[in-house]
Order: sequence, then C-alpha cells, then structure tokens
Amino acid sequence: MKRTIALVAIATLTATAWAKLPPPSDEAKAKAAEAAAKAAHGGKVEGYLLCKSQNKVVAHYTKTTAAAKKDAKAPAAPAACTDPGPYVAAAPAGAAPAAAPAVTAAAPAAAPKKP
Repeated sequence: MKRTIALVAIATLTATAWAKLPPPSDEAKAKAAEAAAKAAHGGKVEGYLLCKSQNKVVAHYTKTTAAAKKDAKAPAAPAACTDPGPYVAAAPAGAAPAAAPAVTAAAPAAAPKKP
C-alpha cells in the first residue's frame, strides 16, 4: 500500500514538472540576452587574462632556460593578447540611437545685467 501511494505521488510530481510553461515575455527575453552577453564578455576577459599569464610564463621560462643552457631551443613567440575592454551594454532593439549633443565652441550667452 505504501509503495502504491509513493508511486502515485511520484507520478503526480513528475506530471507537474512536465507541465508546459508559458512563453517568456519580451522583457524576460531581453534580460536573458543581456545575461548571455555579459557571460560572453566574461569569457573574453578570462581568455585575455589567461593569455597574459601564459605569456608571462613563457617569458620566465625563456629567461631561466637561456641562463641555464646556452644551446637551449627558443620557444615560439608568445601570442598577442587583445584586451576586450570594459563591458558595454547593447542598446535595446526597439530604441533609436540617441543623438549626441552638439559640441560648439561658441561663447556662453551673456548674463543679464542687474540694475
């Protein structure tokens, strides 16, 4: 009897878990896209830091090996690391790009004179 009740409870919970969820809203989709972009940028930053550390290891190895053995084979040149820069959020798809304020070299307007 207990086994049957347990099986019915598990079947009910499983059916509930398989229930179809409503589609995400546009806001949720945008938030997910933003999170994916941040994660992708984080991966680029981690790759950059890894590249820098590998270059540092190669430089140290080259320096210490050259000092210990004069006939040591030189390793290949280290890879050039490109800094991805700071994360910049993408503009929403529906928003028009904001116009940059015009920069003018004109003198400021004269303040009215006090009597």
